[in-house]
Amino acid sequence: QLQLVESGGGLVQPGGSLRLSCAGSGDTFDYYAIGWFREAPGKEREVVSCINGDGDRTYYVDSVKGRFTISRDSAKNTVYLQMDRLEPEESDVYYCAAAPRFYYGGTFYMKSTDFDSWGQGTQVTVSS
Repeated sequence: QLQLVESGGGLVQPGGSLRLSCAGSGDTFDYYAIGWFREAPGKEREVVSCINGDGDRTYYVDSVKGRFTISRDSAKNTVYLQMDRLEPEESDVYYCAAAPRFYYGGTFYMKSTDFDSWGQGTQVTVSS
């Protein structure tokens, strides 16, 4: 089974940037779509962005379009989430997760229950 480890979280001022990393091991990384989710206390975990195994299909939730960029480096078995112009309300724990696919036959599969393997999460705090 694929194991995932997130890194790159921290404290950043409003309008600042962070790059999160999700490193995979234990299975063929390119077989998996990777999703980034975030969860605030008392709220449901929500999808932020996804990328398929080939890296040629991506998804962004509307609130982050134009500010976040997801990418993957097959040689490093790592998916990145570049987050620019961060806002205080985006202070959450960010998780990466793996699934066979997030889009197939015209249907998106991006609920948290569609993803099988999860990292431990990394805290992002946006505050002055």
